[in-house]
Amino acid sequence: RSVRAEQLSYEDVTGVGYGICAFRLREDPAPDRHFLQQYLQKMQDQLLRERAQEDPYVALARRSLETYLTEGRRLQIPAAGGRQPAGEHAGAGDEPEIPEEMMRTRAGAFVSLHEHGQLRGCIGTILPVTGSVAEEIVRNAVSAATEDPRFAPVDREELPWLQISVDVLGEPEPIESPAQLDVKRYGVIVTNGGRRGLLLPDLDGVDTVDQQIRIAKQKAGIMPKEDVELQRFEVIRHH
Repeated sequence: RSVRAEQLSYEDVTGVGYGICAFRLREDPAPDRHFLQQYLQKMQDQLLRERAQEDPYVALARRSLETYLTEGRRLQIPAAGGRQPAGEHAGAGDEPEIPEEMMRTRAGAFVSLHEHGQLRGCIGTILPVTGSVAEEIVRNAVSAATEDPRFAPVDREELPWLQISVDVLGEPEPIESPAQLDVKRYGVIVTNGGRRGLLLPDLDGVDTVDQQIRIAKQKAGIMPKEDVELQRFEVIRHH
């Protein structure tokens, strides 16, 4: 709705002034002022463009999530390689064919979900617990949406707004000191007894090694002053 603004003023006995405006709705419609709808449409168009560029790793994570939230079942993947996952346009009952490299490789993988620029869920495995990285992605995509204790489970209505990334982890290696870390290149694993925390590399807002270690300790329930064993790892990040 368009508005009519009326400028008012007030000055008290000390001479201090306050600017005041009254805004009154006009009766005439103003389609060009539907700012929320315009913003949402712009964001949706951008997300559709990004989705068209998703590689097979992210496309598989998205398909797994869509299948679980819309059909209530776990995505089944074939035993042999093939073409890229068909994505949201596949018909019910169609299952994706996975590139051979994803079927023959075993690795830990993290799936991260973002919505409107904010983290919405992130779950992964440090070391592989399934037979292939494709299976890790299928499993962890659903877990990121439903089992991250920091967030309520993702609802199917949120699917069009989700941005997904997949980090495939390299083999962790022990290090002697924080000097061997680089927040852009390496993720970190901190261990104290049975407590272990992990932080991925190259995250927004994590600019120093001290921050990286502190957050990883927090996630593991390890106090800042407690000693930890350190490991580092590299990732291949898929958008």
